Amino acid sequence: MLLGRLKPSLIFHTHRGFTMKILRRIALVLLVAVMPACATTTTTSSEMGQGPEWVRYGTVTNVREVIQRREGNPAGGALAGAIIGGILGGGRGPGALFGAVGGAAVGAAASSGSSERRSYEVWVRFQDGGYQSFWYASYPPFRPGDAVALTPHGLYHA
Repeated sequence: MLLGRLKPSLIFHTHRGFTMKILRRIALVLLVAVMPACATTTTTSSEMGQGPEWVRYGTVTNVREVIQRREGNPAGGALAGAIIGGILGGGRGPGALFGAVGGAAVGAAASSGSSERRSYEVWVRFQDGGYQSFWYASYPPFRPGDAVALTPHGLYHA
């Protein structure tokens, strides 16, 4: 009987507000889930002290250039930004419209652009019969046929 006394608009408003809270939380979770993709992690290690010295001799068999291209998708970023911005903007009315437009602009800008990264893989056949590859971020100092020595400090000309 209590529900019969309440105004229908009050029930709808409470339900709509509850739904918008859920949608905002979902949008926030999506935003937090996507944010790690915007960060870059670099790990560096160094060794202190004198360890046992050893040398492994071999010959460079192959040098391969690897090109990695990344191209943005502004349309996809704009769509994702518009959806998230519309939800965070209230889901209805002018707030949602401004949120969607702002989100689309931010999403398109964030996902535009392109980049290219070149790296080089050097393959070495060692005298003990083993093979190993070494990666270089810039052009390597080795060519196929070069005699090399592997030590705990890296690969060098022999």
